Amino acid sequence: MKAIVLHDVSEPEALRPEEVADPTPGPGEAVVRLRAAALNRRDLNICRGQYAGLRFPIIPGSDGVGEVAAVGPGVAGVAVGGQVVINPSLDWGDNPRTQGPTWRILGLPDDGTFAQMVKVPADSLFPRPAGLSDEEAAALPLAGLTAYRAVVTRGGVRDGDTVLVTGIGGGVATFALLIARHRGARVLVTSGSDEKLARARELGAVAGFNYRMSDWVKAVRAATNGGPDLIVDGAGGETFGQAVDAARPGGRVVTYGATTGTTREFLVRRIFWKQLDVLGSTMGSPDDFRAMLALFGAGGPRPVVDTVFALAEAGAALRRMEEAAHFGKIVLRTD
Repeated sequence: MKAIVLHDVSEPEALRPEEVADPTPGPGEAVVRLRAAALNRRDLNICRGQYAGLRFPIIPGSDGVGEVAAVGPGVAGVAVGGQVVINPSLDWGDNPRTQGPTWRILGLPDDGTFAQMVKVPADSLFPRPAGLSDEEAAALPLAGLTAYRAVVTRGGVRDGDTVLVTGIGGGVATFALLIARHRGARVLVTSGSDEKLARARELGAVAGFNYRMSDWVKAVRAATNGGPDLIVDGAGGETFGQAVDAARPGGRVVTYGATTGTTREFLVRRIFWKQLDVLGSTMGSPDDFRAMLALFGAGGPRPVVDTVFALAEAGAALRRMEEAAHFGKIVLRTD
């Protein structure tokens, strides 16, 4: 098969498909012939050597949709020819509140989906949602799961809540907007791009704030009569501290990432004085994944696909992500 293989830290433009051996399923495993795979910032960080547990060679990619090509011994409930989407949150464990010690994300250390085929644990395969294109279904797994757990499982969004999503345009943030709106929330967003703020309004955001052009914390407080009920942030760094400032007393702040880094200065009194719930969230459990797929099934919101590249254009796709030029998910056609 053809696959994008990282042999070392690399510039995105250096990536080229190469011929590698077809995967063979072992006990409890299945091989999926992929139609489409989606990019995540994790893939870019691995390419840049900015991710823990790096090993080479590795086929990156966490998201994929396709059909089951083969199953290994002991596999039940998964049949050759089945149309599936892959849950990249592997071996979560028995505790729904937190991942177990062997939990990992598809695409490192296990070879991932930037390939024509991928081998995965059979219990990570779920029926693909009806009514979605290959590209839309491929866009769902990592970002949709992360957003669902952050907004619903951890954030506890309720009908009528006011929710702020920071950094709209990224995959998780865009899914967070869609999920919160679908659950009956009033959603506000931030971005450094007026164009992305306008796109978010088209998706149902009631207001948007450009953090490059204004004191967005003050503006959010004014627009929400004292602050949102729930803030969902994946930026970290200074933005996370600002999110704590923006939250209403008794509100919730969920963090799922730190794309802008961490900060050494954080005033704990901002949390205790405002009686805030500050919640961490990473990926999600199989139940979270199942519930997320149901939400995007027939009649639900549709994933936002930014651009579609061929597998051979993976470098250009990663560069688009690095330049933050996208709104929604960037997808590779792998068939």
